[in-house]
Amino acid sequence: MNAPLLRVEGLRVAYDGRTVVGGIDLTVRPGEVVALVGESGSGKTTTAQSIIGLLPGNGRVEAGRILIGGEDVSGWSDRRLSALRGWVVSLIPQDPGSSLDPVQTIGTQLGEVFRLHGHRDRRAIRAESLALLERVGLPDPELRIGQYPHELSGGMKQRVLIAIALALKPRLVIADEPTSALDVTVQRRILDLIDALRREHGTAVLLVTHDLAVAANRADRIVVMRSGRIVEEGEAGELLAAPCESYTQRLLADAPAFAAPTRRTTAPLDAPPIISVEGLAQDFPTGRGLFRAVDGIGFHVAPGTTHALVGESGSGKTTTGRAVLGLLRPTAGRITVGGRDVAALKGADLRAFRRTIQLVYQNPFASLDPRQSVREIVEEPLLNFEPVAREERRRRVDAMLERVHLPADSAARRPAALSGGQRQRVAIARALILQPRILVLDEAVSALDVTVQAQILRLLDELQRDLGLTYLFISHDLAVVRAIADTVSVLKAGRVVEAGRVEEVFQRPTAVYTRELIDAIPGRGRPVRRHEASPA
Repeated sequence: MNAPLLRVEGLRVAYDGRTVVGGIDLTVRPGEVVALVGESGSGKTTTAQSIIGLLPGNGRVEAGRILIGGEDVSGWSDRRLSALRGWVVSLIPQDPGSSLDPVQTIGTQLGEVFRLHGHRDRRAIRAESLALLERVGLPDPELRIGQYPHELSGGMKQRVLIAIALALKPRLVIADEPTSALDVTVQRRILDLIDALRREHGTAVLLVTHDLAVAANRADRIVVMRSGRIVEEGEAGELLAAPCESYTQRLLADAPAFAAPTRRTTAPLDAPPIISVEGLAQDFPTGRGLFRAVDGIGFHVAPGTTHALVGESGSGKTTTGRAVLGLLRPTAGRITVGGRDVAALKGADLRAFRRTIQLVYQNPFASLDPRQSVREIVEEPLLNFEPVAREERRRRVDAMLERVHLPADSAARRPAALSGGQRQRVAIARALILQPRILVLDEAVSALDVTVQAQILRLLDELQRDLGLTYLFISHDLAVVRAIADTVSVLKAGRVVEAGRVEEVFQRPTAVYTRELIDAIPGRGRPVRRHEASPA
């Protein structure tokens, strides 16, 4: 058995004197993939940042040792640790939005990794950078290398971060939720890339994830964290087959990839539709002329049911949702909601329509005004749409917070004082305060860990049954779609390639693209991988 490349002994970490990681032990051997699993706030990311010396300013390692290649680096200065970063150990961070320099091009930031470690040949650096961008699946590397981060989607930014982390073929890669923002096919490609690096170079991987399905496919061992402590660990196959701790059992139960599909509503699917989309086309001007983002899409949604739009980034999902909301005027085609032609609505009619259909955004951390209290956020639509006396507004807000299972004292808090799941409940409360008939949910659970995600999905199910709501559910996560939707349209490059009832599409897909998406769902069709000996 190889000696551990990484050994963590008795690690204790505190923020502003408050202990958040309480004395954990951890090892990763060359060529091994160890998954560190747990909910948000369990201490996973703090542990990862401690190993590479990148804790935030208010964080401090209070006790323990961190040995990389047998050398204790826990007391090293940042300057000394910087010599290790990228070359010996590399971090793939979780948040692509804040991890890239907004004033430098992608090529400059990727090339900097090579320059910091002595590479001087500009042509060689450019060639290697282009090869890396292509390998992580970034489309049109020649274009992207000259662009700035704001010109890329979130998934593209994440692939750039992965390219930066893998550039120098480090001995240890710490991957902190490296694919949580990516489509399933891109996710598989990135994880395959990390796995190829492990096989070719004996690279060790510490995979930080809330997704047990990803851990099941990719890890040799799984370490489960809760409240800053390790509660269970073991060989991946054995732990997942027979978890001992109730907490691990709950994580498994909440993972949508492992859940059995169930019919979500009792509303008839063949009822006259409340949403009809026919021949929808949407063009956008670009520097090269018009770009057709949506091309001839059509679907119907029965009242009280959930219809999902699924596909990779750029497939036209969000554009279609915005057109249904009346936020875009279609280039061609027709959208009717409740029998009304959305494109023909103006003035008072359009304002009345806005009350019947509401949007829940993807990111609960960005969609709420940090300066407002929860009460102010939820009551704002009432102030905009309905002249209601203060006491009546207060009563309605309190009732809605109770409806989405938020504690009464949350009304006075600001978003920063809430968890991700609580923030998304606030966003749902805000969307429901006007008593709409339809919610458009644009990746509404993709930013949440599996346990909170499961709670929000159960809430959405409850609200639909109690209030008769209709959902247009936009997602790249097919496992979640299978758990919540009744019908589905699969989109690729702005076109519908397959549609039907969810159980039929999942069990008997007819389109090659649909089969590829389903096969790429973590936890499906691939056995738990076993550790292979690293190269000599």
